[in-house]
Amino acid sequence: MTIRTLIVDDEKLAIQGLQLRLQAFPDVEIIGTCANGREAIRAIKTEKPDLVFLDIQMPGFDGFSVVSGVMEIDPPLFVFVTAYQEHAIRAFEANAINYLMKPVDEGKLADTLDRVRTRLTEKRSAEEAEKLKDVLAEVAPEAMENMPGEEEGASRYERMINVKDRGQIFRVDVATIEHIEAAGDYMCIYTGDNSLILRETMKDLERRLDPRVFQRVHRSTIVNLDQVRQVKPHTNGECFLVLDSGAEVKVSRSYRDVVARFVH
Repeated sequence: MTIRTLIVDDEKLAIQGLQLRLQAFPDVEIIGTCANGREAIRAIKTEKPDLVFLDIQMPGFDGFSVVSGVMEIDPPLFVFVTAYQEHAIRAFEANAINYLMKPVDEGKLADTLDRVRTRLTEKRSAEEAEKLKDVLAEVAPEAMENMPGEEEGASRYERMINVKDRGQIFRVDVATIEHIEAAGDYMCIYTGDNSLILRETMKDLERRLDPRVFQRVHRSTIVNLDQVRQVKPHTNGECFLVLDSGAEVKVSRSYRDVVARFVH
């Protein structure tokens, strides 16, 4: 998979520095560069890149204006690159896949591109599935009737979890789970008014939970996105999720793209 990439920045040296760092990733193809927001909107609509590295503060149209200006088309993935920490929460609101500080750290760039690959694979898989459905609807409508719907696809995930804790077995409705924290091979399950200990690894528990609802926001924390009522910005690009019970859970930099799933 080739990632067709556009770089937008009004600083020539910043463009050159990012181009140099991106040379380490053979699947990244830089299809162009732009020095301002107006050029960027035209290039995005014409070239249809997969990914745009976008400076925020530029004369005329800033980075957020560029995102707004291409919303009527199928937009690319955006990564904001800036020297200003205070724009982090707006980057979440603009559904950016990540937010990189200048000068760009090579390790954070590699992590960002891993997320881009994952998101593009998901997007392309969804597009291929829709094309297949369209073809089936035309040539084999009877096959469409046998395809599982969204509700059936969700049914493979657990709705109730049995937790053996303090000599008793508790039946926990997963919809009541606010968040889950890992402690070695044990999981602490919080339901707002109660907490239980489950002997299971986080990786195994993640497989049992619907990823559209339960998302990792930290190396050792899973959150029920349906229970999030507020996002509070924090330092260093991190933020806190305020849950229905009032509990606060920190989203680490490595997982902050999760916020874009429910902040609009």
